[in-house]
Amino acid sequence: MMHRYFIVLMFDGSRYAGWQRQPDAQTVEECLEDALSLLLRRPTAVVGAGRTDAGVHAREMMAHFDTDAEVDLANLSYRLNRLLPYDIAVKGVREVPESMHARFSATRRTYRYYVHTGKNPFLQRYSLQLHTPIDFGRMNAAARHLLQTTDFAAFAKVHTDVKTTLCEVSKAEWIRADDDSWYFEITANRFLRNMVRAIVGTLLEVGRGKISEEYFTRIIQSHDRCQAGDSAPAHALFLEKVEYENLEI
Repeated sequence: MMHRYFIVLMFDGSRYAGWQRQPDAQTVEECLEDALSLLLRRPTAVVGAGRTDAGVHAREMMAHFDTDAEVDLANLSYRLNRLLPYDIAVKGVREVPESMHARFSATRRTYRYYVHTGKNPFLQRYSLQLHTPIDFGRMNAAARHLLQTTDFAAFAKVHTDVKTTLCEVSKAEWIRADDDSWYFEITANRFLRNMVRAIVGTLLEVGRGKISEEYFTRIIQSHDRCQAGDSAPAHALFLEKVEYENLEI
């Protein structure tokens, strides 16, 4: 009899070509599948809540797997963590109903993009240093327009197999962490490939005074990725949380 299990994990994406398994590059999904297959003594595929880009990190990623093997939940997290590389960690494993799906059952996902305004060697790996003056108030004024947007084609990677560019964004805000550090937090029911980094890159153009709030809205309405700004670097982006109805992680 098959059983379905959810895995809660976190990872530093610096060394990986993203989440999804690829033929000629190391990915987080590959590492997790290899470790599970070894422990369960049979090929075991996992399905993630999303597909993070190369270099993007996760404080909370969800994945599920199906197996008819006996699973010792009390020890599985410990044994997985012994096998997985230092930059991938399992926080927990739990059995769920077969109807639960790591990707399609997720109701909300939250990302944060971290920036800092002063030179700090301890932030360089996980935050983007801003070298020019930035107006976070102007960026927040522009970001509020994302809450009234449904079509995010202007911020979507082109030439992908995505069927729709519609998303429901419920939060989009720059938040001050301390004197020199901020993060952009965005929550939506789903995200398109490269969407958050494209939004951040375009908002930074607003913050530098290179484009206006009005022009930002015109970019949204254009549905044209070429009109938006460059994507912000991947190293400062974190998948922070994945949420499900009737499931406490």
